Amino acid sequence: MVQKERLFDQFPPVTTKEWLDKINSDLKGADFNKKLVWKTNEGFDVKPFYRMEDVENLMYINTLPDQSPYLRGTKINNNNWLIRQNIEVTNYSIANRKALTILMRGIDSLGFIISDPESINEKNFDLLLERIFLEGVELNFLTNGKAREIIDLIINCVKKSYSDPNKIRGAIEADPLSRLMLNGTLCIPPEEGFDYLASVVNSAASLPHLRVIHLNASNFNNAGADIVQELAFGISMGNEYMAQLTQRGISSDMAASKIRFSFGTGSNYFPEIAKLRAARVLWSVVANGFQVAREENLKMDIHCVTSEWNKTVYDPYVNMLRTQTEAMSAILGGADSLTVEPFDKVFRHPDEFSERIARNQQLILKEEAYFDKVADPAAGSYYIENLTNLIAENAWKLFLEIEDQGGFLACLKSGFIQTKLSESGAKRKNDMATRKAILLGTNQYPNTQEKISETVDLKKLFDKKLFENELIVEPIQIFRGSEQYDKLRIATDKATRRPVVFLLPIGNPVMSKARSQFSANFFGCAGYQLIENQIFITVDDAVKQSVKSKSDIVVICSSDEEYPLIAPEIFMKLKDKAIIVVAGNPACREELNSKGIDNFIHVRSNVIETLTEFNNKLGI
Repeated sequence: MVQKERLFDQFPPVTTKEWLDKINSDLKGADFNKKLVWKTNEGFDVKPFYRMEDVENLMYINTLPDQSPYLRGTKINNNNWLIRQNIEVTNYSIANRKALTILMRGIDSLGFIISDPESINEKNFDLLLERIFLEGVELNFLTNGKAREIIDLIINCVKKSYSDPNKIRGAIEADPLSRLMLNGTLCIPPEEGFDYLASVVNSAASLPHLRVIHLNASNFNNAGADIVQELAFGISMGNEYMAQLTQRGISSDMAASKIRFSFGTGSNYFPEIAKLRAARVLWSVVANGFQVAREENLKMDIHCVTSEWNKTVYDPYVNMLRTQTEAMSAILGGADSLTVEPFDKVFRHPDEFSERIARNQQLILKEEAYFDKVADPAAGSYYIENLTNLIAENAWKLFLEIEDQGGFLACLKSGFIQTKLSESGAKRKNDMATRKAILLGTNQYPNTQEKISETVDLKKLFDKKLFENELIVEPIQIFRGSEQYDKLRIATDKATRRPVVFLLPIGNPVMSKARSQFSANFFGCAGYQLIENQIFITVDDAVKQSVKSKSDIVVICSSDEEYPLIAPEIFMKLKDKAIIVVAGNPACREELNSKGIDNFIHVRSNVIETLTEFNNKLGI
């Protein structure tokens, strides 16, 4: 028998120490941890490389797909998921026609958002579900109340269509804890709400694959939570529902079988994959704690929806790129169903084009990129396996902290959840304002020629919900990362005159060019008109061109060493004609201040605060 030669046997093994020695040599004395170790938003360190030795002792590393604790997902032969699209139901016949249309275009999960609960009746439901094959599509219903009535209507439709109740899939998206968290109150006391939820669970007992609690952990994501917080708070909500239902006589198996988790998927590509893998592990631990007996009920049912937090009004087509990587993360992480939100959802009612694009983003991943073919494609990645472990460990610590304080509802009432979200949200806002976090087209490389579209619904963008005076808990605040920038640019667009910024590069060609580009990005974030120039040879020529441009702001772009000579002369000649700004934070700043120059922009500037000041000076 011929012995096959293994290719890598020709190369000697390299130890971790040898890799580190080589890296430190290439760093030439620079600090390894500062240069190459990534400190995540969640507060833990991620190394620049991982090896087999880093995963050998990880818990569950040798488990298989569909094997407890479901780190590797619940599917064995494929990685299939359901492609969902939501439909707003105001007219039941029109909603039905739209459902039938999109079912022919690749959708296999429908989400009906019913705006008026009082319209829910047998006649309207017959119209809504007419000619829809109930066994062939997942049906989801979101409404503010009437969950029990919807279940009765579904059971009635199943009987009339002679469908098999065991093949009916979907959810009634009841989630009183999320409603309490968002609104600060409920129409009934929380205890009565849990009583009602228990009755809803009992009503749906004859439909084993119909979930009646759709736990919206995506709200944490859109309130600025990091991945660990979203996961910990979501698991804690699930634990609260399990506890409340079992206290009301619902078996732990029945309770677990009726809960679905909905996670928001953000732009941190690999951590978002790891988040879903960690989520399944943690939920199986919680379910085991409630002594869930059936293996099927230990599995977390996961719906994912692309995040709204990082979606922008300006340069909106970039939102498609964001939702595409988010969709990839959700699918590779093992989501059971996925909603890709249309790119324009945050600022207007999505049109047919944006909905079609959103559908096709998933269809491309399934039909052309074959993301549905391999179960747990992240398996064996030293990096993702370690990320999964880090996220799971940190989320579990936060979960236990919540449980030590009485559980999710108690922490919501005490303000613990809101405080954590407020701190995380404030940090993310600051990172966006200082450009530590980048939103392409918004706080980096903005398209200054773009003006706010007439189709943008400003009320939808900025109108905040008004809360009742008598609140049970403090509501959490949902916001987007680009909101502050959107307000600046919209104010510029609505102004009687668009401010003009004259970029004045002079002196050192390398520094003047770099600072000119920096300044263009900086002022472009507010939508100001930019006049970019080649490097000026003399101050007189620069001043002459600046006066001719009738600019509102002149930005001097040069080197720190040249500023003491150049900046005061330019300032004296232009101070009565424009606002003079120095690009950089030179050591001579105090000297320049003494000569009247007090406007500086640099990499540590808070872009929002600085541009707001300029808007005020310009009367915007």
